[in-house]
Amino acid sequence: MASCTELWVDRKDFRKTRTVGKRDLTAGDGQVLVAIDKFGLTANNVSYALSGEMIGYWGYFPAEGQWGKVPVWACGTVIESHCPEVPAGERLWGFFPMASHTVLTPGKVREDQFMDMAEHRQALPAMYNAYRRTQAEPDILTKLENERCLLFPLFATSFVLYDYLIDNALFGAEQVVIGSVSSKTGFGLAHLLHRDNEITAKVVGVTSAGNTAFVRDLGCCDQVVHYGEESQIDASLRTAYIDMSGNVTLTRALHQHIGDNIVESAMVGASHWEGGGAAGDLPGAKPTFFFAPGQIAKRDKEWGPGAMMQKAMMASAEIAMATSGNLKVEWLHGPEALDNAWQQLLDNKVGASRGLMVSLLD
Repeated sequence: MASCTELWVDRKDFRKTRTVGKRDLTAGDGQVLVAIDKFGLTANNVSYALSGEMIGYWGYFPAEGQWGKVPVWACGTVIESHCPEVPAGERLWGFFPMASHTVLTPGKVREDQFMDMAEHRQALPAMYNAYRRTQAEPDILTKLENERCLLFPLFATSFVLYDYLIDNALFGAEQVVIGSVSSKTGFGLAHLLHRDNEITAKVVGVTSAGNTAFVRDLGCCDQVVHYGEESQIDASLRTAYIDMSGNVTLTRALHQHIGDNIVESAMVGASHWEGGGAAGDLPGAKPTFFFAPGQIAKRDKEWGPGAMMQKAMMASAEIAMATSGNLKVEWLHGPEALDNAWQQLLDNKVGASRGLMVSLLD
């Protein structure tokens, strides 16, 4: 048994939070109790809240009433086990709530991972039900716990986006424009495109003036453009637009500027979540929501189950090591510090060079 502390978020008003402390948790038959000692906090977690109803993110760790538990990527240790295949002391990485502890129901156990078989999770996207047993992994991964919590899920999405573009021959684009390129998923994608010698398309990053130096230091964009200055982008080139910001004003500006030369328009993130809304009728390819699990499922059929995520994991490690000097990790302890950081993320006040790591364990 453990005394659990959690941070809940109002599903209708993300700025309203509730600390739920001293709640006793214990593992039942076939279950394990996990102490979550570290998790990453990024704008991606805001995206999980924003699409919580549409994709089902609120369903992984149900709360009560109007409240929800925002999922995070975390590392933890099994401290109580009633599952012989996953003993106490096992180290795990995967999808967890913003909490000090949680209970999982392992099934389909392999040497390197298991699936959470809790009934309420079975109708949700399966990729988030997988938990890595990290002792069985290569040293290159076990030594990167902080990076796995903070960066790997985002860089994995970067890789899936990169693969999506490659799989579709960049839709014939001569340039790839990335909105909110200072986001981790954004500069991860830029890095993968820039390092691929077979890609001749220009990589253009759109960001705020305050993040320009950070993006330029990364060296992964051929052109960096500030918000409001989209007219500097070459409208004569066929363009694939990948938006990490969720800012409908930016989407409209780019579509109206580049027009029918927008050959792909993929909506991915929501770093500017309050700037969302319907884009309306625009010239060029219709903006569509990019659903990463769909591309992963496609590749699993073509390459074999798990092959896509294995490639994404190794690409994530490569990007993390290549960009480690550009990111400063900050540690936050306790629910009050977590709540303050959550509010900063909602207000888009967490600088691109900051990496927030959190622990709610006493």
